[in-house]
Amino acid sequence: MNQLTQSLEREHRSRFVFLGRGFAFLTRPSVARWAAIPLRLIVGYGFMQHGFAKLSRGPEAFAAILHMMGVPAPHLMAWLTILTELIGGLAVLLGAFVPLVSVPMAAVLFVAMLTVHLPYGFSSIKLLSVTSGRAQFGPPGYELDLLYLACFAALVLGGSGPMAIDHYLRKIWSPRS
Repeated sequence: MNQLTQSLEREHRSRFVFLGRGFAFLTRPSVARWAAIPLRLIVGYGFMQHGFAKLSRGPEAFAAILHMMGVPAPHLMAWLTILTELIGGLAVLLGAFVPLVSVPMAAVLFVAMLTVHLPYGFSSIKLLSVTSGRAQFGPPGYELDLLYLACFAALVLGGSGPMAIDHYLRKIWSPRS
């Protein structure tokens, strides 16, 4: 057992030698716990932006797209998707109930990935042409869906971080010793 402990300690020390002394602080648990904050900010903001985009064009326009794709109850599904993106995005942004809200948000991602993005392949960037100095892109693949799902996995498994409503609720609800 002692050899295993020494081996693990040696591996931990050597793993971050390439970072040098200037970046060694990044490996400390006190710094690493803040890693969830940028994930929450980009995932929450991204979902809210998608919800606002659907809402600004009118839920009827999104329902028409869902109807053309053969989705049952397209008006209901349009509203459920928009509300999931808006409310779920805000909850993730604030770090509130992340394990709970990530389930319907992941469902939205899986449906979008399988019904819309999968036929276009993996890459989210497909440069079609450059006209008048502006790039023209094709439809995105499922790469971003997988990135969002990976962020959800990291937030659910690793926690929402220190500046999250979940963090404060855990402090309130935990039994006092």
